Amino acid sequence: MNIFKKLKLTDYIIILSVIILIAVGLLVVFKKKNFSNLPVEKEAKIQFEVFFRGVTISDTVVPFKAGDDAFITIRNVPYTKLKIVAMDGSPRMTIVKADNKNGYAVIEDVSTPKLYDFIIRLEDTAKKTSDGYVAGGNKIKMGIPVVIEGEKYKYSGTISAIYEVEETQNKQ
Repeated sequence: MNIFKKLKLTDYIIILSVIILIAVGLLVVFKKKNFSNLPVEKEAKIQFEVFFRGVTISDTVVPFKAGDDAFITIRNVPYTKLKIVAMDGSPRMTIVKADNKNGYAVIEDVSTPKLYDFIIRLEDTAKKTSDGYVAGGNKIKMGIPVVIEGEKYKYSGTISAIYEVEETQNKQ
């Protein structure tokens, strides 16, 4: 009895599909895929600032402060918890014309109470490439959307500045 005479076309398709799946699986396992064409120049400690515009806080206490840990999502990709190094916030401001001599003045906008703008500085370790910094597979560039989340808050902002932290080592 010849086994190949009893096989139908669908049987051949199934066998071919299994062989292709096994070949693809072997390629994935044994071939290391480089997701970036850019070589890593070095690993560096960086700090980046995230600007949050129009954060509404009706409580008297700001929900985040320097020293806290916050979970970060970069470009809708959950990343990790990072330490808040610094935080600067102010109520929403507006420009008014003072008079013809003094020009303009900046005052708190009373039409938008409890609305604040914040700049939060976060610290992380990233890989430096010729194209910039990469942390956790995410490019860290100005304008990239970031979500910061804590126990009582979740706000969206954008990266507004990036700094490389220079480690000072005492040689004794």
